[in-house]
Amino acid sequence: MTNAVIECIVSRSAAKYYDPAATLSDEQIRELVRIGTTAPTSFHIQNWRFIAVRTPEAKARLSPIAWSQPPIIEAAVTFIICGQLADSSVIPQRLAPLVEAGVMPASMVPDWEIPARDLYLQHPQRQRDEAVRTATFGASAMIYAARSLGLGSTPMIGFDAEAVAREFGLAENEVPVMLLSIGAERPGNWAQKPRRPLAEVLDLV
Repeated sequence: MTNAVIECIVSRSAAKYYDPAATLSDEQIRELVRIGTTAPTSFHIQNWRFIAVRTPEAKARLSPIAWSQPPIIEAAVTFIICGQLADSSVIPQRLAPLVEAGVMPASMVPDWEIPARDLYLQHPQRQRDEAVRTATFGASAMIYAARSLGLGSTPMIGFDAEAVAREFGLAENEVPVMLLSIGAERPGNWAQKPRRPLAEVLDLV
């Protein structure tokens, strides 16, 4: 079972080496984020934000608080992938375009908002879990979009979260979930690494 999408997924590997002379236009960066924002989110909350660190000045601010990892300087762009704490109060606003487009009747909006309020309002851990889930979904979509466009990507968790939040002005409700470098690769990157056997990770019940 294979096709271009599956091949893109199974052939992806985190890039280590980038062409530091290669850049992405702001329009290309916007398109990567647009694709990322088509990923699933709970109750259509869309609780994410993407900070595209692409100028030499911004890269110099990020690098020392992210373990000076080479992709931050060498890749065309490094995204700070932010998840926002799940907040059910934004649901009417987020669903308004669906109502206006005739996809959803207005009477259905409370059917989404009320259970979301019960799920998140008094549960800060669930709010944070949802922030991490949402941001990860978005980052994954961008990773595979980059691969399909012939670009490398490197998701990174090595950074000082408090320093990143302070340096790049994250709001109180925003969690810096990961850094994601994307750019043109140079030779030397590994192919997809072997994975654990299915027998070790799959239960058919």
